[in-house]
This record gives sequence, structure tokens and C-alpha cells, in this order.
Amino acid sequence: MPVRLVYETHATTTDNEAGIATGWRPGVLSPTGRRQARELGDRRRGDGVAAVFTSDLHRAVDTARIAFAGTSVPIHQDRRLRECDYGRLNGYPLATLAPLRHRHIDEPFPGGQSYRDVLAAIEDFLTGLAARWDGSRVLLIAHSANRWALDCLLTSADLEELVRAPARWQPGWEYTVPSAGPRRSAR
Repeated sequence: MPVRLVYETHATTTDNEAGIATGWRPGVLSPTGRRQARELGDRRRGDGVAAVFTSDLHRAVDTARIAFAGTSVPIHQDRRLRECDYGRLNGYPLATLAPLRHRHIDEPFPGGQSYRDVLAAIEDFLTGLAARWDGSRVLLIAHSANRWALDCLLTSADLEELVRAPARWQPGWEYTVPSAGPRRSAR
């Protein structure tokens, strides 16, 4: 049976509020972010989630811990769920970084990763997820590049179009991970 995956973005950080592209820096939830994390928990507790998987970056881990405080839902950190490593541009203003994103779909950011590197990490994660959590509903709390990778791998979306599109938020995205794992998109 396929895995039913719910993706949620980590809650708002002080960097988000300041217009900073955090990248691989840990990030700290703002007061608004802490409230959002509690709201995420209100949305997802009792939603049939068997496990929560997060990036190992603090902003994602803290979102999960706040959201699922006092529950028995296991929370697993996984390095493969990290945001794209912007290398020397980690911590730069988003206004500086955003116009450069399309250049780094295949070419890594200086000292960092490309978006295809993130896609490969997510593909590896999903393959293991499909094998171990077959038939379960799981929650993934991560970053924008991870959602783009999920869209490419599970809905055949075009990575370049996703990278160029304006950011959007919604209270979760639903995906189905086939039992055999994701199908790699050529795009």
C-alpha cells in the first residue's frame, strides 16, 4: 500500500521575518512561528499521523516538538530533509538570493548544493519511507526546496517552474508515495 504523506513547512523564523534566506543555518522560531507550530499541532494531532519526520535544522525540529508536545507520535530527524545549502549565501537577504535560484537548479550555489542535489536527497528519503512506512500516514516538516522536490517526484512538476514561481503557503500539502518509491521526473 502507498504511504500517505502530508508536508508542512516549518513555522516562521526570525530570519523569515527579517527577509533572510537561512539555508543551512539553524534558524530560530519567532513568537509568530511558535504560535503557528501550535496551530500545526491542532491541525494534525488526531489526523491519523503515525510518525513525524523533520529536517535536522532547529527551525523544523522545534516546529515538530511544539506541534506534537505531549503526544506519543514519534518524531524522527533526518539530514536529507534539510533546506538547500546556499553555501556562502546562507544567511543572505532573500532579495539577493531569490533572483539567483534559477541558476542553481543544476549548478550548486558557491560552496553549497544545487536544487537537483536536494531532489536526490528527497528521492532517497522517499524510497526508504515507502519501504518502512508502507500503508501509513506520515507528516513531513521541512523547507521550500523539499516541497519542490516532492512536487517533482510525486506529481511530475517541473523543477525550474517551481523555483521561479512566487512562494506560497497553505496548511499542508498531501502526497501519495507509491509502494515502490517515487518515480523520478526527468524535468
